[in-house]
Amino acid sequence: MMKILDRYLVKQFVQTILFGLLAFTLLFVVIDLMENLGDFLDQNVPTKTIINYYIVFIPEMVRLMTPVAVLLASLFTAGKMANLNELTAIKASGVSLYRFMAPFIITAASVSIFSVYFGGYLVPIANKEKVFIEQTAMKKGIVFFGNNIFFQDSKSRIVTIGYYDAAQKQANQVSIQEFNPADQTKLIARTDAFRMNYDSTKSSWYVYEGITRTFSDSTESVNKFEAKEFRELNFKPKDVIQKQRKPEEMTLSDLKNFGEEQLRTGNDPTSTEIEYHSRIAFAFASMIVVLFGLPISANRRRGGLAIQFGINLLITFIYLVFMKVSQAFGKSGVMNPLATAWFANVIFLMAALYNIKRAQK
Repeated sequence: MMKILDRYLVKQFVQTILFGLLAFTLLFVVIDLMENLGDFLDQNVPTKTIINYYIVFIPEMVRLMTPVAVLLASLFTAGKMANLNELTAIKASGVSLYRFMAPFIITAASVSIFSVYFGGYLVPIANKEKVFIEQTAMKKGIVFFGNNIFFQDSKSRIVTIGYYDAAQKQANQVSIQEFNPADQTKLIARTDAFRMNYDSTKSSWYVYEGITRTFSDSTESVNKFEAKEFRELNFKPKDVIQKQRKPEEMTLSDLKNFGEEQLRTGNDPTSTEIEYHSRIAFAFASMIVVLFGLPISANRRRGGLAIQFGINLLITFIYLVFMKVSQAFGKSGVMNPLATAWFANVIFLMAALYNIKRAQK
């Protein structure tokens, strides 16, 4: 009996989720198309490119809309059963609210686990293609200059670039710091230059109008130069551009490695760590909102589905506000990145458990 009921609930729940995702995706494609229509026409973007743009944009839309679709699916599935008195018959047969919620929670948990992989690895791949189309076809968000770039070129070398001209493959206001490999707290040489260019024929960087300081235990030597070749540098122009990728283009592994690199080079990795943990936490929003909204939907109220729809939509809105506010506190240093990302989930999970406890069994 319960297996048949479970299959019925899961089938209705999943079908409604898929329908909701399809409806939301089509709606947002139409809205975004209207918003970008002027850019498409101004840049004479081919129809094939426009279609490809929205194909690679769909995964990001699905990621963002999944919690809303899951919440509304649980609302309509449970609400419909309550209005048709199916839920009353289920309760009369001795099935508790907890047992009734089990298929929904298991399905939502499965969706959340898949969303970690989907949003953490598949969506960034699609976003990378989306950003490429925006930059090449729509001339939007082109990175001509990257500001304040810091990275570790080797275990004992740190490179600082004031700003980078991607079109000219030229770095400006460059500082190259060499540390003692045996004791990386000791600076042994530092080169500061006005600009640095990459010679693709020699696969080497050249620095211009600069000065090199060499340090020993008791002395310092200074060498000014007009031009100097730096064959020791390991990075290439594409690597500099890679370091300017937007977080939306990075997978979870990329974000983790980028945060560790920022920490090694003396930069603040807080924003990167918040993005990393928030992406995982957001994937579990589907399960949280189901836990919160399902007990409300499973009890008949005056106004029917309309009132329940409004209540659950308000819950989703408050949840997203909580998430954004906690991120603001995290970026200001009030909360650590892990607590920042999971703050909204923890608060709403506690509220959901309280709501379930006091709901009609």
